[in-house]
Amino acid sequence: MHQSILVVLPHPDDECFGLSGTLAKEIAGGARVTYGCLTLGQMGRNMGAEPYNSRVALPSVRKGELEKSCAAIGIQDVRLMGFHDKTIEFEDRTLLDGAIEELVREVKPDVIYTFYPGYSVHPDHDATGAAVVRVIGRLPKGERPPVRCMAFSRDHERDIGGPDVFEDVKSFLKPKVASILAHRTQFQVPGLDGENAHKSKELQERFGTERFWTYPFGD
Repeated sequence: MHQSILVVLPHPDDECFGLSGTLAKEIAGGARVTYGCLTLGQMGRNMGAEPYNSRVALPSVRKGELEKSCAAIGIQDVRLMGFHDKTIEFEDRTLLDGAIEELVREVKPDVIYTFYPGYSVHPDHDATGAAVVRVIGRLPKGERPPVRCMAFSRDHERDIGGPDVFEDVKSFLKPKVASILAHRTQFQVPGLDGENAHKSKELQERFGTERFWTYPFGD
């Protein structure tokens, strides 16, 4: 277990499927989690069924969803970083890296969670992971916190091998399911509704283990 954890992801909802159980588990063990969310997902393809949702309203709606998700997980320190959705790869690196570096200096994390650059499907995912790797890679080797990455692109294990960190989060499926359900504009996942949905064998098998790759800095 860790004392201080930094999460750096580009969109509201990036935390829920692959990381929320681990964070809930760590928080239950006494960890403090700071979540740096780079954008408000302004360009998300899904805007939900509610008639009030529009491209103009979506950022505030997704901000509310993020807050609800983080409350379910137990995250109290959420930083909205103010970058624009679908443009992370084009951001000025000095500005982007500087914002992440400032968080790292402040939080002094024992571990950082982000996406594996090049193996996380969405350009914003890859660019965010690459920025975190750049920032941590500039630190002296002995001062680098481990960077644990999520990866799920097609055939990713062919290139980067299997994950080296497995978190059993079956006992934390209730907050994980609540985190997923919080993002109503983005997901409609059958079988998650209901007070005892987190106890189902299907969901235990489907969502009960979270996997991470510790980024190899190679020096």
